[in-house]
Amino acid sequence: MSSLPIAAHALLSDRHSAALVTTGGSIDWLCCPRFDSPSVFGRLLDPGAGHWSISPAGEYTGTRRYLDRTLVLETTFRTATGAVSVTDALTMGPDNHGHELGRGVPHLLIRSVTGLTGQTDMNVSYQPRPEYGLLRPLLSHVDGGVTARGGAEWLVLSSPVPLDLADSTATARFTLRAGETVRFSMHRSTLEAKPARIWSPDELADRLAATVAAWRSWSDLHQNYDGPWRDLVRHSGRVLQALTFQPTGAIVAAATTSLPEQPGGARNWDYRYSWVRDASFTMEALWVAACPDEANDFFAFLTTAAAGAVGEGTPLQIMFGVGGEHDLTERTLPHLSGWRDSRPVRAGNDAWRQEQIDVYGELLGAAHRLADQITDMDDDMRGFLVALADAAARRWRQPDQGIWEVRGEPRHFVYSKVMCWVALDRAVKLADRLHAGDRVAAWTAAKEEIRRAVLRDGWSDSAGAFTQYPGSGTLDASNLMMAIVGFLPAGDPRMLATIEAIADRLTDERGLVYRYRTEDGVDGLTGGEGTFLLCTFWLAHALAMAGQPERAREVFARAAGYANDVGLLAEEVDPDTGELLGNFPQAFSHLGLINAAWAIQQAEQRR
Repeated sequence: MSSLPIAAHALLSDRHSAALVTTGGSIDWLCCPRFDSPSVFGRLLDPGAGHWSISPAGEYTGTRRYLDRTLVLETTFRTATGAVSVTDALTMGPDNHGHELGRGVPHLLIRSVTGLTGQTDMNVSYQPRPEYGLLRPLLSHVDGGVTARGGAEWLVLSSPVPLDLADSTATARFTLRAGETVRFSMHRSTLEAKPARIWSPDELADRLAATVAAWRSWSDLHQNYDGPWRDLVRHSGRVLQALTFQPTGAIVAAATTSLPEQPGGARNWDYRYSWVRDASFTMEALWVAACPDEANDFFAFLTTAAAGAVGEGTPLQIMFGVGGEHDLTERTLPHLSGWRDSRPVRAGNDAWRQEQIDVYGELLGAAHRLADQITDMDDDMRGFLVALADAAARRWRQPDQGIWEVRGEPRHFVYSKVMCWVALDRAVKLADRLHAGDRVAAWTAAKEEIRRAVLRDGWSDSAGAFTQYPGSGTLDASNLMMAIVGFLPAGDPRMLATIEAIADRLTDERGLVYRYRTEDGVDGLTGGEGTFLLCTFWLAHALAMAGQPERAREVFARAAGYANDVGLLAEEVDPDTGELLGNFPQAFSHLGLINAAWAIQQAEQRR
């Protein structure tokens, strides 16, 4: 059983794929060549699914950090006899500039080990297990390293120390003295490549330096937020950048699959895909955390991925593969035990079959916010955005699965109706840019009809708040967005009442916010879940807009305090233990942090 806390992991990314590194120096998760590829190292989900560890042979203590303005990880180990640092990176191209972060990547993972003081005995354990641990590859010595062949994979490990091979695992022990550096690397080669490509120490040093320079160039050129929690906001912007698939502009919801919403539970989903909703929110957050040159790539990706899919009888698909794939059929991986025995482990996500009418508003909201950055709006993109607005006007009356992707019966979720209003409101504002002046009257009429319906049917006198769907008494944190998107002023009495109801009745004893109460049974799933960090940041955001920045700061600090030692957030927090839960790191949580910090800054400036 894999039981290491989720918070014990740090992220590496080359904007094609992602790895997770533990506090003990083990890479326990790596999918390549894409975020959604089968894992090569998967110990995160099962002890036998592969890892690559480099750590002291005896007892040690460790600390870690990202190098300034990068996602290059440095872990320092201290033992009774000496200290060493391990620097880990998935590399960027050596000729990258900031706007080209991630181009030309050979899927090269570098691990550079430097002696700091005294001398330290180090252990290496390299156990690749492709296909989510199904394969035990053939390991063979080559000059300067080891190759691993199995299935479609040929992995090449460059090693400056001799390795012993047994049971599809390579191991070594070596001693490192102060001032000495050894550099390891692994890359995914092709089956036709002969001889195996071994990287020299000097080449690895150059590639590592180029990767540090690439991250810093992007951060310096693009990140200009200087408000409260500046470092945390800018770091979150880098995390969102790291979760972007550079070849297409797709943004994944998280780097992992099947990390649970409740330990031992079955709410375990694959988040390594691009949700229209998540990506749209992320683009808006990047507007705050960075200058989003990525806007053109993202909208071009969606225009292509969804081409022809927003017609009279066809709803917009809510998510795509990072290459634009539509079929994301879900399957279970029964050979994996799951993190803390949380089964099933899943690959794929059947939510792609759902209809969620909120996506029209999220996309048009992002297009409106980023209008100045979308410099390549051609006729195809205009037609796509116009079709989204028309679909919102046509579909807003129908039930759907909602923002939380319930697997129960479709309902008339208030949030979904509000986001259809957003779609039409933003389309009217973009009408000149969309060459759609002839549609403004119809869009305006539909927008006002939605507004009347939500104000009439979404409010519950008995709950004293807007509720999840008409006739229900269930509170839903997504209704905080009514203020954030401008459907109602945050100071409106009904909005204030909803904010207070959520703050009072939809929080745990730590003051963190649930999405909704799972015991109400609306989502069609068994078991419970943790509190949602995104929803807690929404509460901070709404409080700031309501003119209560002091309370907003308290709520923000409460949520941000759950970031791990290298500033990463998962999806949820266990209400009993305070541990991070869910897929990691979670784009939703980081974009909520960014937007809430910005809202607090704006509220304080107004005051």
